[in-house]
Amino acid sequence: MKFNKKATGYLIIGVLLVVFAFVYYSPFKKAAYIHNEGKAQGTYYSATYLQPDGKDLQPEIEKLFNEFDLSLSTYNPNSIISKINRNDGAVSADVYFETMFAAARKVSEHTNGAFDITVAPLVNAWGFGFGNQDRSKAPDVDTILPLIGYRKVKIENHKIIKENLAIMIDASAIAQGYSADLIAKLFEENGCQNYMIDIGGEIMCKGVNPKGELWHIGIDKPVDDPENANSELQTIVNVTNVGLTTSGNYRQFYYQNGKKYAHTINPRTGFPVDHNLLSATVVAPNCMQADAYATAFMVLGVDSALAVCRSIPEMDCYLIYTDKNGKYQVAYTDGFKKYLSE
Repeated sequence: MKFNKKATGYLIIGVLLVVFAFVYYSPFKKAAYIHNEGKAQGTYYSATYLQPDGKDLQPEIEKLFNEFDLSLSTYNPNSIISKINRNDGAVSADVYFETMFAAARKVSEHTNGAFDITVAPLVNAWGFGFGNQDRSKAPDVDTILPLIGYRKVKIENHKIIKENLAIMIDASAIAQGYSADLIAKLFEENGCQNYMIDIGGEIMCKGVNPKGELWHIGIDKPVDDPENANSELQTIVNVTNVGLTTSGNYRQFYYQNGKKYAHTINPRTGFPVDHNLLSATVVAPNCMQADAYATAFMVLGVDSALAVCRSIPEMDCYLIYTDKNGKYQVAYTDGFKKYLSE
């Protein structure tokens, strides 16, 4: 049998074209990771995710941010939390607010009030909040403390009941972590099993990164650097299926009459924290939990933070502090070891 070389060549080319078309257009083709970034909640966000059908989810992400801000943003005058702080009588709490409120109360109870969303009047008075940022003189703490206390606010039939109308709520130490969880939920509803969402340092991740490895997250060395111009890493952690947040006093602070005032306010004393704990990194099953406890640990200090963390299942922490000689030291729970790079 004789073969027509020219016809055979055309046949081979045809087969190759069919194979190429199948691979390129096949629904089984391996999808590429998508990366989105933008502004949200007064900061920046970035999201990296493997979407099975290749759909870019950024419109859905930003729609969710807008909905969320209408509930918990103190910088949006039309948000539920802003209306509550203004005592608008007609406002009702939505599911975002009530979920945040319940989670915040649980953290407050576990930390003996070191975390408290009614700290807003103090944060504003010290010049760090959403109100007047006059830093020319120290506030009269004694007149503000009666307005502080998570037990002084409750929800009944979706209505917020305050013991004193001057009480205000600030969810900034828990809301960003919560929004990271909501974006993660959005991803999973769209079939994503590999993703990382970072909202101003509040991180929720699952699966693996584009290299097929665990997600690598850097923990900054807590050097005073309000402009974040010369950040240096203390260590890198390898994580997956967790929320991670770092809280510290090396970015938001100011000096007055030679004294440093940090943005973390102790709701029990009314004053900015002043101890040797410089930053607290928390890893937890969700980012809302990690966010709230990282703030609470900055109030508690090293020993109390470690004690609280060890009492809560599936949560670990990594603390950076200064010793009596001013040198950096670290302390962390036993469970945190598995996240550290070797």
